[in-house]
Amino acid sequence: MRIPAQSVCTAIRDDIVSGVFERGSRLTEEVLARRYGVSRVPVREALRTLEAEGFVVTRRHAGAHVAEPTAQEAADLLEVRMLLEPLGAARAAQRRTEAHLKVLRGLVRLGQERARRGQSEDLRSLGGWFHETLAQASGSPGLITLLTQLRHKIAWMYAVESPERPAESWAEHGAIVDAVARGDAERARLLTAQHTERAIRAHRLRGQPPTVRVSGSQHRVNMAGGRA
Repeated sequence: MRIPAQSVCTAIRDDIVSGVFERGSRLTEEVLARRYGVSRVPVREALRTLEAEGFVVTRRHAGAHVAEPTAQEAADLLEVRMLLEPLGAARAAQRRTEAHLKVLRGLVRLGQERARRGQSEDLRSLGGWFHETLAQASGSPGLITLLTQLRHKIAWMYAVESPERPAESWAEHGAIVDAVARGDAERARLLTAQHTERAIRAHRLRGQPPTVRVSGSQHRVNMAGGRA
């Protein structure tokens, strides 16, 4: 049975994001094919896709390697997120289905419950599912793809500290869902922009000390420590 290149691509991407393949390390078709139990053909296709997404670079006479993004490239991703997530929420207010609302409300209830119990690991997963569902509710395949790629790349480049007040964070999620349910696109956009800006402050570049934070106003990485 032929394994689709998309499945191989997902597996390689997940291993890059989780650090199995370190930045700058070489990715050979033969080794990857053995690791995932596939032929070299889907591996080759997957590497081309990952290169287009920015996870892989091909060096002349050296083959494919895991990309090594700069701090500025990482900071740019957060700025793009600040632009796209509010747009996705506004579109969701116009295009969401009752099924989307049911899932979003269920995630908010679970998030609020876990926040009261202090279950931070569960909150991280629930937050990811919430924003993924909100993107799906936008009904825009291109936007969904961009937001999905952004989440993968940000997870690769940044560690995220748990919010100091998780209950407040989930109250913000709830307010966004209320605006989406009412079809209030501008309110959904505004609330998501405010929520995203606050969330970005908890990001720090992987491999850097906790004092290296992202400025919520300028969206730039302060490599010297403190705030930009």
